[in-house]
Amino acid sequence: MENNEVLISGASVAGPALAWWLARRGFRPVIVERADQLRGGGYAVDFRGAVHLRVLEDMGLLEQIRARQTHLRSLRYVDDDGRKVASVPPVFFAGDVEILRGDLAEILYQATRNDTEYIFGDSVTALEQHDDGVHVTFARSAPRTFGLVIGADGVHSAIRRLAFGPEAGFTSDLGMFASIFTVPNFAGLDREGVLYSAPGRTAGMFATGNDRDGAIAQLYFSAPGLDYDRDTGRQQEIVAERFAGMTGWHVPRLLTEMPAAADFYFDTTSQIHLDRWSTGRVALVGDAACAAGPGGNGTGNAVVAAYVLAGELAAAHGDHETAYQRYEQRLRPYVEGGQKQAAGSHAFLAPATWGKIRQRNRFFKLAPYLPGVSGLINRAATRTATAITLPGYAPAS
Repeated sequence: MENNEVLISGASVAGPALAWWLARRGFRPVIVERADQLRGGGYAVDFRGAVHLRVLEDMGLLEQIRARQTHLRSLRYVDDDGRKVASVPPVFFAGDVEILRGDLAEILYQATRNDTEYIFGDSVTALEQHDDGVHVTFARSAPRTFGLVIGADGVHSAIRRLAFGPEAGFTSDLGMFASIFTVPNFAGLDREGVLYSAPGRTAGMFATGNDRDGAIAQLYFSAPGLDYDRDTGRQQEIVAERFAGMTGWHVPRLLTEMPAAADFYFDTTSQIHLDRWSTGRVALVGDAACAAGPGGNGTGNAVVAAYVLAGELAAAHGDHETAYQRYEQRLRPYVEGGQKQAAGSHAFLAPATWGKIRQRNRFFKLAPYLPGVSGLINRAATRTATAITLPGYAPAS
């Protein structure tokens, strides 16, 4: 096997999923993660359709994920006073199985920790490609040489920046920001989610079946071209400014709880588009290669991509040029479908006008009573997630 030792940057989902398959196909994966430890909590991610579920089942992780799924049974839109104005079918938002991103990361870590070297609290600062490998410089650790380097480090991928160029050249802004953080379950939610909208803004909460005392706050707002930095204090100021004056439902309480959240998340919703996902010995997987944005099956598709990338590397006996080409040929049409689907996510998450809010609510309110609409929603929710025939690689050892 050529290029036996593979460095993967990113320990969230795509990276450990890739490491799982690589280790079982004769490679030695090493994962470097900027954070000092696994990041818990976070937003909910879902898997939908036979393709996603098959990969998880082949990994032996499907039942563990089901045991820790959110068990959300309803999602409703409400008015200023918290009265329901519409309900969303569970398949539309939760797929076949939904789990908190942090819980999924923990499952993947436990499944890979015995055959993958993890380096926490460090990051890659330089890449130098040679005929026999990639010389990697780290912020803290001593330099090392690897056969291959894979960027699985998300939308703001450091590996992509080092190997392909500045992020601005590959980012397509969807014009919407998201802030997600844990709050006390002061609304008394039980396996349910609630969303409240005003033009260009939506505030929400959901509580899983695993934690009755806590809930996840979600705040979405439209702000094309908004300039922001990585300072948490300034990000929270931006959120507070955008939702100032939105006094209905529990919005003021969410803003009050926000500064105390230890897991505060804030970012733009963006897509990543590259002409190629590899350059030399360096390749990208998951959001680093082709982030879709909300509703684009990003997590499930990343797990599928990890399966395909590892399978192609093994089938090519480590020949990265052949493997990377086949990996991209198989995956690109698949992930592009998810990107097209996610491009319209703002119409549901942050409608621009009161008229569009009413139109969205009316659609979901009437959907259960319109012939064929429920089936259409079900098919639309899984269509892009299942639009690939998975290769049958040699069984993992």
